[in-house]
Amino acid sequence: MPYFVRQLNVLMLALLLLAGYSSAYGNPGQGQMPANSKNELVHLLPTCNQLPTGGVCLRLDDGKIELLHVQGNVYMISGAGGNITVQVGEQSVTVVNTGLAPMSDKVIGAIHALTEKPIYTILVTSLDEDLIGGNANFSKAGWATPNSDNIPFGHDVSDILALKFPSGAAIIANINVLNRMSAPTGQKSPVPSELWPTDTYDADFWRMYNSEEIYLYHPQVAHSDGDSFVLFRRSGVISTGDLFNPMVSYPVIDLEKGGGIDGFIDGLNQIIDLLVPEDAEEGGTYVIPGHGRICDRNDVVNYRDMVTILRARISEMIEQGMTLEQVKAAEPTSDYDVTGHYAASKDQFIEAVYRDKIKSKVPRQNASAPGAR
Repeated sequence: MPYFVRQLNVLMLALLLLAGYSSAYGNPGQGQMPANSKNELVHLLPTCNQLPTGGVCLRLDDGKIELLHVQGNVYMISGAGGNITVQVGEQSVTVVNTGLAPMSDKVIGAIHALTEKPIYTILVTSLDEDLIGGNANFSKAGWATPNSDNIPFGHDVSDILALKFPSGAAIIANINVLNRMSAPTGQKSPVPSELWPTDTYDADFWRMYNSEEIYLYHPQVAHSDGDSFVLFRRSGVISTGDLFNPMVSYPVIDLEKGGGIDGFIDGLNQIIDLLVPEDAEEGGTYVIPGHGRICDRNDVVNYRDMVTILRARISEMIEQGMTLEQVKAAEPTSDYDVTGHYAASKDQFIEAVYRDKIKSKVPRQNASAPGAR
């Protein structure tokens, strides 16, 4: 084929794809910014990277959604249920968790106000409703993974090019999340299928790349048996999901979904091993918790120490033959309740630790262990 003909064909294809891209951002469900989002945004600074760590990039008029720059390519959106992590690569966007479904339009609008790059991958840290509620909406607003049968522009032009362009960002989670969301054939699943992961991993960790190295780590037994936390290595940020919730609540140990106190602490220790602080344990690698503010290594260490001390206290009371009601009455969490942040969930936490330690029949802890009584 003559050179100028090949070039003309390339130009025609590029124009067609560009038209599809523009349409995708104006057609509901195909990678668009919701029609009313621009009216709700107060302002957007030229670039969030000009802000100091944790600076607000934008805020909606109603004050419910904030997008903050953490560092590097990573941002945090709060106010939509659980915290949402947004990583902006050169070509696409990776999202960790999707918040509550009713907030999806505002969150997707905030992401599109930050960048016009498409949502390409959604990473799920557990199956909690406030973390997965927007899965279907985010996936529909994103791009499909391109292969020999499709390219990511969300339009079917098969009658012209014999190519298919389906929409839908990939949803990735540990295999146990899918197992607990789904059900055997013929039975009703506990979670609608449109929220399920489209891809899973079943190893201790899984790696991907979006302009930087991204690692998903799987603590075997923690908040549940399907937890993941995510390391954005070049940006120096870890997104923890509900494995770490500073100054929000005591840990939620979901025994019915495979969680356990020992694995929970192991997971916190695994996170701590990956964190590199700056001077005096401040700064360095930043942490986006499942709920609450941006943190650093010192915050995670303090939280780990608290949980470890409380485990030791409750275990000691079990060894003394105390019942669950007697343990609650003894108030093993009293010195942490005074902060006013944790107390609301203390009974659930005490009960979960008690039931878990009774079930596992863990030997009596060494009396010299920190926090043992």
